[in-house]
Amino acid sequence: MGETNHQMAASTNRLAKVIARHGLCSRRAAEQWIVAGRIKVNDKTILTPAFNVSDADMIEVDGTPLAERRGTRLWLYHKPAGLVVTENDPEGRPTVFDELKKRSLPRVLSVGRLDINTEGLLLLTNDGGLKRVLELPATGWLRRYRVRAHGSIDQKQLDKLKNGMVVDGVRYGPIEAKLERVQGANVWLLVALSEGKNREIKNVLNSLGLQVNRLIRVSFGPFQLGDIAVGGIDTVKARVLQDQLGQKLAKKAGVDFEAPMPDALVPAPNMRRSGPSARKIGLGQGKDLGQGKDLGQGKNLGQGKDLGVKGEFAQKGKPKPPSRGFSRKQSNERQATPEEVDLRRVHFSDGRPPEMFEPKAKRDDHEKGRDAWGRDAKSRGGKGPFKSAPRTGGRGPQRGSRRPPTGRSR
Repeated sequence: MGETNHQMAASTNRLAKVIARHGLCSRRAAEQWIVAGRIKVNDKTILTPAFNVSDADMIEVDGTPLAERRGTRLWLYHKPAGLVVTENDPEGRPTVFDELKKRSLPRVLSVGRLDINTEGLLLLTNDGGLKRVLELPATGWLRRYRVRAHGSIDQKQLDKLKNGMVVDGVRYGPIEAKLERVQGANVWLLVALSEGKNREIKNVLNSLGLQVNRLIRVSFGPFQLGDIAVGGIDTVKARVLQDQLGQKLAKKAGVDFEAPMPDALVPAPNMRRSGPSARKIGLGQGKDLGQGKDLGQGKNLGQGKDLGVKGEFAQKGKPKPPSRGFSRKQSNERQATPEEVDLRRVHFSDGRPPEMFEPKAKRDDHEKGRDAWGRDAKSRGGKGPFKSAPRTGGRGPQRGSRRPPTGRSR
């Protein structure tokens, strides 16, 4: 009775919810901790998840007081293939969190999961409330993937996925898929969906006769994989996260942008790709895969044309190959004058700046008053070493010549 009165008088949130918001674990895991007797409130062990607490209550987890809540943050992680998205794998396989322990990150939770062989964007957060909201299909944030599968299929067959389908008794929601290209015995697809059921893409495509052999998530809602290197992490700025969530989602998730922020992530070297390889996981322009209107879920599913990732397999065709030439617009050097055209640039291995030299053969000719054809000033009809010889064939007099015009002039 006293316990109930305490909850009615001063409670604000469920105990499991508070623990999850501190980033210790998911809400479901927190409920399991409570049932296991690992949680105390005001020195009293709580065994029921249906228990509310206030800010004034002292909460302990395994005898350790719950630390002060830190500001809500989000990180973008490029998950490599071969890692399991779980805290502890019963089979002893390497996990994402084993790798994250080596990085300068606070304790984080994953927003959803990716299969062991799935690569690409995985969202990480220190706020269990945000994790829960972003995982809900009702939130409407599209997850986009690039898929390579063995087999053949046409766009007409893929369009049937827009209405959802049932596979082995499991109902899957609307999926938008686009045939990008055929590569030998494989096809590349662009796939967008708003829910994340276990092995959803593989099961659905398998029912169409395709065997998925590579799966890369390239975006989750407004957040994109971009050019983050495999294993690399990007920190989403608090202001960007706040703007993308909007007031409605922020309130629903119970995020806290006023509390002190966790220590900033210091990116390790080479955490971003560069060059053409950085664009090989692109998704196209986005507008063909996720306007929402074709997915049967209403406008909340679409994230707009800004969410696509341009790349090698972009919607409007392959990108132009990098120019092998030299662009004047990219040059910080001045252009050569006409007198310098015949000069040669010499580069030094000891770090000295390059210099312009005249080849010896040309230097000898200039000293003797001859041009490149061995003609002297007299035969050229000019006075200096750079004067040209007059034209023949009945043309008018050239500059440097006193000969009157003869014959026909053109």
